[in-house]
Amino acid sequence: MKAVATVDAGICGFKTRIQADSDDTQNVSFKVVSGCEKAERFGAALVAKGPVDGYAEIGAGSAGVILTTARETLKGCCSACAVPVGAFKALQVAAGVALPKDVVLGIRAD
Repeated sequence: MKAVATVDAGICGFKTRIQADSDDTQNVSFKVVSGCEKAERFGAALVAKGPVDGYAEIGAGSAGVILTTARETLKGCCSACAVPVGAFKALQVAAGVALPKDVVLGIRAD
Protein backbone atom coordinates (compact mmCIF):
# COMPACT_ATOMS: atom_id res chain seq x y z
CA MET A 1 0.00 0.00 0.00
CA LYS A 2 1.13 3.56 -0.65
CA ALA A 3 0.43 6.54 1.61
CA VAL A 4 1.33 10.18 1.13
CA ALA A 5 1.45 12.77 3.89
CA THR A 6 1.87 16.45 3.15
CA VAL A 7 3.08 18.62 6.01
CA ASP A 8 2.85 22.41 6.11
CA ALA A 9 5.18 22.98 9.05
CA GLY A 10 3.83 26.38 10.02
CA ILE A 11 5.54 29.73 10.40
CA CYS A 12 8.75 28.54 8.75
CA GLY A 13 6.76 28.18 5.53
CA PHE A 14 8.31 24.87 4.50
CA LYS A 15 6.22 22.13 2.99
CA THR A 16 7.20 18.46 3.04
CA ARG A 17 5.86 15.49 1.09
CA ILE A 18 6.32 12.09 2.69
CA GLN A 19 5.63 8.96 0.67
CA ALA A 20 5.44 5.65 2.50
CA ASP A 21 5.31 2.43 0.49
CA SER A 22 4.80 -1.16 1.59
CA ASP A 23 4.54 -4.19 -0.67
CA ASP A 24 3.76 -6.56 2.20
CA THR A 25 1.76 -4.26 4.56
CA GLN A 26 4.51 -4.51 7.16
CA ASN A 27 7.85 -3.22 5.93
CA VAL A 28 7.64 0.43 4.92
CA SER A 29 10.05 2.43 2.76
CA PHE A 30 10.05 6.23 2.70
CA LYS A 31 10.69 9.06 0.28
CA VAL A 32 10.80 12.57 1.75
CA VAL A 33 10.91 15.75 -0.33
CA SER A 34 11.01 19.14 1.37
CA GLY A 35 12.02 22.73 0.89
CA CYS A 36 13.58 22.51 4.35
CA GLU A 37 17.15 21.21 4.47
CA LYS A 38 16.61 19.85 8.00
CA ALA A 39 13.50 17.89 6.97
CA GLU A 40 15.45 16.64 3.93
CA ARG A 41 18.24 15.50 6.26
CA PHE A 42 15.67 13.70 8.44
CA GLY A 43 14.23 12.03 5.33
CA ALA A 44 17.64 10.96 4.02
CA ALA A 45 18.57 9.49 7.42
CA LEU A 46 15.24 7.64 7.57
CA VAL A 47 15.71 6.24 4.05
CA ALA A 48 19.28 5.17 4.91
CA LYS A 49 17.97 3.02 7.76
CA GLY A 50 16.12 0.90 5.21
CA PRO A 51 12.54 -0.33 5.35
CA VAL A 52 10.92 0.16 8.75
CA ASP A 53 8.90 -2.70 10.24
CA GLY A 54 5.53 -1.01 10.75
CA TYR A 55 4.35 -3.36 13.48
CA ALA A 56 7.58 -3.07 15.46
CA GLU A 57 7.55 0.70 15.01
CA ILE A 58 4.12 1.05 16.57
CA GLY A 59 5.14 -1.12 19.52
CA ALA A 60 8.43 0.73 20.03
CA GLY A 61 6.78 4.10 20.65
CA SER A 62 9.32 6.87 21.18
CA ALA A 63 12.18 4.35 20.84
CA GLY A 64 11.15 3.52 17.26
CA VAL A 65 13.14 4.28 14.13
CA ILE A 66 11.16 7.36 13.07
CA LEU A 67 11.27 9.26 16.37
CA THR A 68 14.85 8.19 17.08
CA THR A 69 15.87 9.51 13.66
CA ALA A 70 14.00 12.74 14.38
CA ARG A 71 15.89 13.22 17.64
CA GLU A 72 19.19 12.58 15.83
CA THR A 73 18.54 15.02 12.98
CA LEU A 74 16.11 17.72 14.12
CA LYS A 75 17.59 20.01 16.77
CA GLY A 76 16.79 23.40 18.24
CA CYS A 77 13.59 25.00 17.00
CA CYS A 78 13.06 22.00 14.71
CA SER A 79 12.85 19.58 17.65
CA ALA A 80 9.04 19.91 17.58
CA CYS A 81 8.74 19.66 13.78
CA ALA A 82 5.54 18.02 12.54
CA VAL A 83 7.34 16.10 9.75
CA PRO A 84 8.16 13.02 11.91
CA VAL A 85 4.50 12.83 12.96
CA GLY A 86 3.53 12.86 9.30
CA ALA A 87 6.02 10.06 8.61
CA PHE A 88 4.63 7.98 11.48
CA LYS A 89 1.03 8.47 10.33
CA ALA A 90 1.97 7.59 6.73
CA LEU A 91 3.73 4.44 8.00
CA GLN A 92 0.54 3.38 9.80
CA VAL A 93 -1.53 3.74 6.62
CA ALA A 94 1.07 2.04 4.40
CA ALA A 95 1.30 -0.88 6.85
CA GLY A 96 -2.49 -1.22 6.83
CA VAL A 97 -2.97 -0.56 10.55
CA ALA A 98 -4.74 2.78 10.16
CA LEU A 99 -7.07 4.39 7.67
CA PRO A 100 -6.01 7.63 5.98
CA LYS A 101 -7.41 10.70 7.72
CA ASP A 102 -6.05 14.22 7.93
CA VAL A 103 -4.48 15.31 11.21
CA VAL A 104 -5.13 18.94 12.08
CA LEU A 105 -3.05 21.01 14.46
CA GLY A 106 -4.13 24.62 14.81
CA ILE A 107 -2.11 27.13 16.82
CA ARG A 108 -3.07 30.68 17.72
CA ALA A 109 -2.15 33.25 20.33
CA ASP A 110 -4.94 34.32 22.65
